[in-house]
Amino acid sequence: MQRICRYPLVVRVTHWLSAFAIVILAMSGMQIFNAHPTLYAADASHFSHPVLAIRGEQDANAQPHGYIQFGNGARVDTTHVLGWGPDGMGGETARAFPAWATIPGPQDLADGRRWHILFAWILVLCTLFFAPSAFKLLPTRSDIRVLPKTLRDHLLPWKVRPGKTLNPLQKLTYFAVVFILVPIVILSGMALSPTIDSWFHWLPALFGGRQFARIWHFGGMIALALFFVIHVLMVAITGLINNLRSMITGWYDVRTDASPLPPQVVAPTPAPVAGVEA
Repeated sequence: MQRICRYPLVVRVTHWLSAFAIVILAMSGMQIFNAHPTLYAADASHFSHPVLAIRGEQDANAQPHGYIQFGNGARVDTTHVLGWGPDGMGGETARAFPAWATIPGPQDLADGRRWHILFAWILVLCTLFFAPSAFKLLPTRSDIRVLPKTLRDHLLPWKVRPGKTLNPLQKLTYFAVVFILVPIVILSGMALSPTIDSWFHWLPALFGGRQFARIWHFGGMIALALFFVIHVLMVAITGLINNLRSMITGWYDVRTDASPLPPQVVAPTPAPVAGVEA
């Protein structure tokens, strides 16, 4: 077993700050979205033709119904979770996201915006500080060549054996998150600010208008949330303690060829067995 210093201090600090910021941004963003939980694929808000809406209502028998409505009219029932759920005061009401998933309060839209803007700038600063290290994640030609094999290996993630460096799939994913996904989320969020729009008129137009910018922003945060969940899952599957220690202290344990073999895989003869790793 060999212990290596895998992550420098700036990477570790920005990693944890970014993770915390993304959680707060998601929760405060859901609070903001609750004020008008509808997306429009147009330059203006055509209330009767949303591309996506999260709604709640009561039927003639006073029974609650929460649902997600898509642009083609299709509905998915989400009662007691989305559209109709906990109001933060012991009851339920019509609201896109439940109160337990939003901050800072069940109905506090103004403070939700303040939290969102504050942690958006924290994410921006973390991205800028992390960017020089992230440039090293740009996949090389050799990484691209072995990418298909890496993808096949990750079909059984519990058998993946982390090495001294990030594998091609990790490099490609992290590079895309830092230089594509996060900038889209940040810029589309800025396009929704009236103050910034007054300075940079071209920014909303970059996304097709303010309503399209909301779609980009919402979709980008959903993608970040999916990455967050998959990332945490892979950390747990491939060695929770080792991975957490490396992102806290920087030190990471890697198995080497010189490591002793477990008794159950030791060759029956004294001759070395090629290709067997500890």
